[in-house]
Amino acid sequence: MVRGRGTMTPMKRTTPTDALPAREPRSGRIHVLIDTPAGSRNKYKYDADLGVFRISRVLPLGMQFPHDFGSIPRTRAADGDPLDVMVLGQAPCFPGCLVTARLLGVLRAQQRESGRTIRNDRLIAVGETAVNRASLRELRELDPQHLRDIEHFFESYNRRQGREFRIIGRGSRRAAHAVLERGLRAFARWRGG
Repeated sequence: MVRGRGTMTPMKRTTPTDALPAREPRSGRIHVLIDTPAGSRNKYKYDADLGVFRISRVLPLGMQFPHDFGSIPRTRAADGDPLDVMVLGQAPCFPGCLVTARLLGVLRAQQRESGRTIRNDRLIAVGETAVNRASLRELRELDPQHLRDIEHFFESYNRRQGREFRIIGRGSRRAAHAVLERGLRAFARWRGG
């Protein structure tokens, strides 16, 4: 709460990630804060109250994250969380690692939970640095079976959480950037700026 002229107004919770830019200024690559590394059965989530990553759930035997998973700082999706991103890379990162990445496309998805249906798209990106350039440019360049496996992971993962989650389409890199722009505007409105 913040005092101001005899009134108390609620303050929006800030986290260290709120200070991170969504994009790298020079290259335009996005920033992704990894919460769960590739190959992990543990799903991690940032706890803003404690300022640390904590385990939010353990996936069943035989199920693991196929690639690094995280979110773009200073964005807001329809579910109220930062935009989700799966980052394809050469090796797993660690929770809290800030990765620069290039958007490849978007998996358009609907999620139904507690009687409410919302869009909950998943951005797909490839990790990239100034010295490690990625050859992939678009989602359609991924092996079709690899892409179906990623879609199956998201559907199965959400079903285990008691949510109906359905992939309703795929979008290009341009479509992914449109999702990013909407997420940036939604965050600015939420923060009051």
